[in-house]
Amino acid sequence: MKEDLHLNPIRRALISVSDKNGIVELAQKLSRIGVEIVSTGGTRRVLTEAGLPVIGVSEVTGFPEILDGRVKTLHPRIHAGLLAVRDEEEHIRQLNEHNIPLFDLVVVNLYPFEETVAQPRVTREAAIENIDIGGPSMVRAAAKNHRYVTVVVDPDDYGTVLDQAAQGGVRQETRERLAAKAFRHTAAYDALIAQYLTENAGESHPEKWTVTFNKAQDLRYGENPHQPAAFYRDPLPRKGTLAEAEQLHGKALSYNNINDANAALEIVSEFDRPAAVAVKHMNPCGVGVEETAAGAFRKAYESDPVSIFGGIVALNRTVDLETARKMKEIFLEIVLAPDFEEEALAVLKEKKNLRLLRLGEFPDERKAAPRIQTVSGGALIQAEDKKRIRREDCTVPTRRKPTEEEWEQLLFAWKVVKHVKSNAIVLARNSRTVGVGAGQMNRVGAARIAVEQAGKEAVGSVLASDAFFPMKDTVETAAQAGVTALIQPGGSIRDQESIDEADRRGLAMVFTHTRHFKH
Repeated sequence: MKEDLHLNPIRRALISVSDKNGIVELAQKLSRIGVEIVSTGGTRRVLTEAGLPVIGVSEVTGFPEILDGRVKTLHPRIHAGLLAVRDEEEHIRQLNEHNIPLFDLVVVNLYPFEETVAQPRVTREAAIENIDIGGPSMVRAAAKNHRYVTVVVDPDDYGTVLDQAAQGGVRQETRERLAAKAFRHTAAYDALIAQYLTENAGESHPEKWTVTFNKAQDLRYGENPHQPAAFYRDPLPRKGTLAEAEQLHGKALSYNNINDANAALEIVSEFDRPAAVAVKHMNPCGVGVEETAAGAFRKAYESDPVSIFGGIVALNRTVDLETARKMKEIFLEIVLAPDFEEEALAVLKEKKNLRLLRLGEFPDERKAAPRIQTVSGGALIQAEDKKRIRREDCTVPTRRKPTEEEWEQLLFAWKVVKHVKSNAIVLARNSRTVGVGAGQMNRVGAARIAVEQAGKEAVGSVLASDAFFPMKDTVETAAQAGVTALIQPGGSIRDQESIDEADRRGLAMVFTHTRHFKH
């Protein structure tokens, strides 16, 4: 492609930054090539102390900075110099009439609102004080007028601008790219402020949904090699989430790794006792609860020794040496846990490609972000499914009531089934899954898959269903396999058929009155 020679010579720069990394070096190099520098309060002080000739904004505007610095650049003598169309004779005439200087370069980054609200005990007053007004106005003005003005909001771009300025001017294609980046910068800034204020106001579904994410990394590809992909983080850190996890070892995470690891984290977070979850393709293939991390992992492994191969494992306890030795025996893609003992870490690091993720702590469910699902031309937004079912929330419509052991297993299976793709059936016994039927087009089909997977272990197990039984066939399938108790939401117009079949077979059945579809 023919090189674009439409250049923007840099003669006068306006610099006002909150993040002062690299700003002295930038100003020094601009000064060496003859650029006049205009600056504001704190930035001007830093540059002056470095021995640089700097003109204060007040010298340009003829008006002092007032209201503790809230008003300094919001002035016609600044914004006219940013917005003038230089090919318009009338614009230039007006600038000359009022002796207003033109700005060729604007270097601005904004008050640290993101860093402020990320602090654990930040006050609302501190957050409000860190909402920048003048900065975004200058950035937007310069970006709008990028045909004549170069705007820089990221210190990573200082080098490119300096190189081109020293060679006669900043190229048009660079100005266009930087202008787009500038508008992303201010849009993200405003979106974060809107998000913060909306959450503080307690609005869950406002008339406009504004969110922003920061790019964490490019991914090799998405679900498949022909799909480009990247991973983005919520700028408001949510501790214990996958986005905040520290990778201690192994290859870079892939798109599918991240999805599966998040699914594993959501499931293992359901349990208070030591738990381990193995996930394949967004569904649990094994879940175990025990008194130790090693015992929980053993149960998760025994749930499905075949499917766990190449899977993702999450634990809600620190990985100790015993657990690490058991994990090392099989091929796993990822292990994520709150922490790893040093000896355990050394054992697992012997597996070159195994990804190890340290969570530090588990997420605060009270601060769970809404779930966003894009669709063609729009998005669906809902609260996360964080509802926990207790025994007292349930009713028992059958003649036989669950035993204490069955109650424990039913509630265990219920925690798992809410994370299995619908239609979903989970069989469990001895605090581990023995059969999982996921993502089937009819419920009895999911039940048959779970029963087949469980084999002999279906005898004496319990069954959980994410939604009600539309007919009695699931109860029949469960009874024939040796299941002794069932838990389901209830609510079908044909509930009585399932209740009568359970009574006829001597099964106990529990209604939770809560559905857990997961598509």
